[in-house]
Amino acid sequence: MLKKLFKPNADKKENAFREELQKGYCYETHMHTAESSACAPSSARSMARFYKDLGYRGIIVTDHFFNGNTVIPSHLPWQQRVSLFCRGFENAKLEGESIGLQVFFGWEYCYHGTEFLTYGLTKEWLLSHPEVLSWGVEEYLERVREDGGFIIHAHPFREASYIWKTRLFPDHTDAVEAINMRNPDTAFDQRAYNYAREHGLVITSGSDAHDTETLPGGGMRFENDIPSIEEFIETVRLGKGYELLGINRISVN
Repeated sequence: MLKKLFKPNADKKENAFREELQKGYCYETHMHTAESSACAPSSARSMARFYKDLGYRGIIVTDHFFNGNTVIPSHLPWQQRVSLFCRGFENAKLEGESIGLQVFFGWEYCYHGTEFLTYGLTKEWLLSHPEVLSWGVEEYLERVREDGGFIIHAHPFREASYIWKTRLFPDHTDAVEAINMRNPDTAFDQRAYNYAREHGLVITSGSDAHDTETLPGGGMRFENDIPSIEEFIETVRLGKGYELLGINRISVN
């Protein structure tokens, strides 16, 4: 059982969640590792083992990018920065290969507190675009999508000290993270869900996990096994064949 669940019904809650994870192929869509994210105390390998033990089929590692809460020094040469940044994913993938957990690559791009989960691109793409940090946010979103990437606006209505203001980009994103288990107020999730529905954007769920001592609660449960990030994106684009974990946080019309 998890160490920091102090509520009397903690064991019951964890067991119920484990049962939910057995009803399909469950994937974490939003998580961080100590290798790259300054806010994450748990290593990539320990996170992989944690998710495997709970019953997830796979995880997408989305460490904070260089313009977010990263541990990667900014003074290093670009190639070295990218190499260090990818250690979280690479370590998790190595662990995943040994324990039977699928591990996919992504990152969380930040623009003054407005954050976007980026899927479908590679370490090689990052290495070949050392100018990426000079792009404005809209250019970043456009270029990523032009190159085959998939953009999810993460927790768009969260209110926090590091978020200067709410910025919305319905014409530059593919999906909205309407369920974020680290949102302190479920009203933020409800507003995100309504926003996604209003603009016809795909809706996703993520735990925004940072450690191995907190029950994730989020992610997506698929009817079929998802062998690659490309198939994950394709299935999510279709908007069917999966369910959102944690959807009970909000009212669905």
